[in-house]
Amino acid sequence: MRPFPWKDAMGFGLGVLRLPPRDFWAMTPRELASAWGALVGDRIGPLERRDLQDLMERFPDGR
Repeated sequence: MRPFPWKDAMGFGLGVLRLPPRDFWAMTPRELASAWGALVGDRIGPLERRDLQDLMERFPDGR
């Protein structure tokens, strides 16, 4: 069993979602996973090329 990915979870919750620490630490891992799924979809594994292309079009760099 792999340890929980706290670094990634904190980066997503505090950095991407911009949650205040109080709110982040009040969330359950399931709630955090649900927020992740709502933002990027419920996928496991690497992105397929078409999904990456879609994200690049929706969120272009430099704008």
